[in-house]
Amino acid sequence: MRATPQRRATAAGALVAAAALLAVGIQAGTATADATASQAATAAQPNPGAANLKLSASERATLLSEANSTTAQAAKALGLGGGEKLVVRDVVKDADGTTHTTYERTYDGLPVLGGDLTVHAKGGATKSVTKATNHEIKVSDTDATVTPSAAEGQAVSAANAEGSKQAKADKGARKVIWAADGVPVLAFETVVGGLQDDGTPSQLHVVTNAKTGAKITQWQAIETGTGNTQYSGQVTLGSTQSGSTWNLTDAVRGGHKTYNLNGGSSGTGTLFSGPDDVWGNGAASNKETAGADAAYGAQLTWDYFKNVHGRNGLRNDGVAPYSRVHYGNAYVNAFWDDSCFCMTYGDGEGNNKPLTSIDVAAHEMTHGLTSVTGNMTYSGEPGGLNEATSDIMASAVEFNANNAQDVGDYLIGEKIDINGDGTPLRYQDKPSRDGASKDAWYSGIGSIDVHYSSGPANHWFYLASEGSGAKVINGVSYNSPTSDNLPVTAIGRDAAAKIWFRALTVGYFKSNTNYAAARTATLQAAADLYGANSTTYNNVAHAWAGINVGSRPAPAGVSVTPIANQNTQINTAVSLQVQATSTNPGALSYAATGLPAGLSINSSTGLISGTATTAATSNVTVTVTDAASQTGTASFTWVVGTVQQNVFENTADYAINDNSTVDSPITVSRSGNAPSTLKVDVDIKHTYVGDLKVDLVAPDGTLYNLRNRTGGSADNIIQSFTVNASSEVANGVWKLRVADLAGADVGKIDSWKLTF
Repeated sequence: MRATPQRRATAAGALVAAAALLAVGIQAGTATADATASQAATAAQPNPGAANLKLSASERATLLSEANSTTAQAAKALGLGGGEKLVVRDVVKDADGTTHTTYERTYDGLPVLGGDLTVHAKGGATKSVTKATNHEIKVSDTDATVTPSAAEGQAVSAANAEGSKQAKADKGARKVIWAADGVPVLAFETVVGGLQDDGTPSQLHVVTNAKTGAKITQWQAIETGTGNTQYSGQVTLGSTQSGSTWNLTDAVRGGHKTYNLNGGSSGTGTLFSGPDDVWGNGAASNKETAGADAAYGAQLTWDYFKNVHGRNGLRNDGVAPYSRVHYGNAYVNAFWDDSCFCMTYGDGEGNNKPLTSIDVAAHEMTHGLTSVTGNMTYSGEPGGLNEATSDIMASAVEFNANNAQDVGDYLIGEKIDINGDGTPLRYQDKPSRDGASKDAWYSGIGSIDVHYSSGPANHWFYLASEGSGAKVINGVSYNSPTSDNLPVTAIGRDAAAKIWFRALTVGYFKSNTNYAAARTATLQAAADLYGANSTTYNNVAHAWAGINVGSRPAPAGVSVTPIANQNTQINTAVSLQVQATSTNPGALSYAATGLPAGLSINSSTGLISGTATTAATSNVTVTVTDAASQTGTASFTWVVGTVQQNVFENTADYAINDNSTVDSPITVSRSGNAPSTLKVDVDIKHTYVGDLKVDLVAPDGTLYNLRNRTGGSADNIIQSFTVNASSEVANGVWKLRVADLAGADVGKIDSWKLTF
């Protein structure tokens, strides 16, 4: 059988093309094998200014610290009530400088469920605010009528009614303000642990009205559905419940939805929904079965991209594409389409073999990733690399899934059996086994169909992952040759996939990348990840030579273990040991360029030591030379920074009464000792400040006097003090202690803060 490749509008991707191979179409019209017959339509690119900056831990900590130090001002600017406080949850910064600061709220010290809000600002000015609720956060009082034990009992009963096992309240009921639905009320929130009726762990949250004892709501934090798939057995799916109806919307993975076209060929059809959270029965005759397979494949691919490669969705924006199944009648194909940003699956020959297995779903979803990253033109050599990219990620996803019913392998679409003879669609260890794909590059490979010119890149991935020669992996026998009959040593599947993914997503792959350029791109990615001329780098080059792209690297000599980027505080002693080996006998010598001021490397031992004296960012290259004058290098960045400031603040009011003493505490979470220049800012509202003695109390009880009945009849102490607290451990509870030692005048500690 020879199927005609399907072409959909704007970078649509089809699964089955000539000889039933995975495909991605890119223009309207009839497909041909002519490499010059089509050009890839350019997919819409996200606004680079709106892309999230990749922040270092210290940069993100600085943003959080800045946000935490201004929560009182933010609450005031937002017009929040006097009993409300803001607690910073997260800060995200865009490339154009816009920040998105998300806060949780408290009311009289109680958590407000459903009170979260996000302030979107740029250049210090608020652009907009997104709130979970627009109701004023206010209740008549915070005294509960219902006991916590009664709330816990009700919650456990609710869990038992759901069929839970071993139900038990975790940590007891906590008093909260419920503001997620309607007017805020005082409530208890109880989390019930144990097991759900199918053995899934349970985290059932039950909210009880603290005044009436009525149950307000409940939800399962472990949100799972059961999919009885055709290819992967019974699996857990992300789904959503609305009232008494469940639907295949994966809320935790960008809102991915799975639709039933029911034989249609346009639109979205209907969202899979039903009265329970069970999808399909494992048979193709049940419409939900293909939906379960497609949803599962999308779920696995999303998780793989995010958990392994740190990419939050195809466009890195946290938004998922969607899936459509039951396209047409006996449609033996599947495709990706940029115009809908979605995957579409046919039901196969006789409508009995939906093209929805794990690797097929991952293949199609990866076409979406390619369309917004490398976007290799879908013809000639770039087209083969485009197609291979989807195969490479499909295998990586399948291995990562570790599904017992569809084990990881280097066979693409083996579950579909589209030819009816038990063979897969693609072989990565030896692509020519399908009768048309090529094992190695040659000068005319750009003139053949892209489904077949993908063969060498698929072969590279296998060689890099597993090495050459015969072996058995997960019960499948492979025997991968090389074009020069020389062996290739594996770098491991994870490393191979990370290298290809980086080349694709950081701009090393372009629309016109050919095989030679792909070699250069992946070697650059390997250098980034593992070090130039490292063992991994060299074996990447060996794998390319194994498919006749480029030459073999020079014989092995010095190998330098990659060195992670370093972060050091100024005036801090450092000790970093360089690790290196050589296949040649004799001693190694070490040298380094670009070391931060104050540091040096021992030429005999490779130990970098000293005290960093200048705050700066340095690009360091270490060169190791063996007795045969062969060298190896490792490059990394060394940041020497100033000591990071941490601000801790208490904005709660503490009354200062006549002839009494009051403490306002601050809990500090910080390693090491306090500095010799500990900054203490106080805001005390009080008439006749000459009545007051003000002390800073360290966690061990040591007193540091700030003022002692000075100031006479003046009002208020709004002042900054510097304290040498270098003998004190920073971590712990610090207190501002104010003693009113006379009568007639009273006031309050309005706020105070410590800056370390």
